[in-house]
Amino acid sequence: MCMETFHRLPEEKRTRFLEAAWEEFTRVSFAEASTNQIVQRAGVPRGSFYQYFRDKEDLFVYLMTQARDHFIELYSRIMERCGGDVFETQLMCFDSFAHQGGKKDVLFNRCIQVLRLNPCLHMQMIMQEQPRNHLLAEFSKTADLSSFGDEETAREAFLLSLLSLAGAVMDGLEKPEQMDTYRKQLELRLNIIKWGCLTAGGAGAARRSL
Repeated sequence: MCMETFHRLPEEKRTRFLEAAWEEFTRVSFAEASTNQIVQRAGVPRGSFYQYFRDKEDLFVYLMTQARDHFIELYSRIMERCGGDVFETQLMCFDSFAHQGGKKDVLFNRCIQVLRLNPCLHMQMIMQEQPRNHLLAEFSKTADLSSFGDEETAREAFLLSLLSLAGAVMDGLEKPEQMDTYRKQLELRLNIIKWGCLTAGGAGAARRSL
């Protein structure tokens, strides 16, 4: 993460540097991004970069962590609007993504652009803390657990629904013209998690085979 020197910068200079970094990471892929371009846009000496961050990846992780915290806040608001309904929350999150979360949400759109430029990027591999752990903490505070058998079942169902949402979002990034199809697929997957997929007869046969 960032060095103490970066925290001590005047707010205007710190903001200018981060804006320059976002501009570079939303212009080209992570591999192609240039620290030279960032410091030139920010108007700081090249040597200053390494007083702020260890390297390009360190800066990128810092930006993605900011984005993570922003998304968790948005996610929590959506879950509150859905009355704690886990499955309705995932659908509403997808709808927010499909409609670009609002074109007014600058950070949202920046992250979408980063994902488009880096289709093989695994965010959790470069983040120091997994986003799902933070979401789980928010989930336990906001979600309605009354319809689940126990807290462990609720947690696992939540994680499965979150994976379904992530898959639908990534598919939507790849083929935005098929957003309606991916929304229907997400709804089906959420219903399978919620209700299961075996008929009464099928469930009995499955139990006998165990």
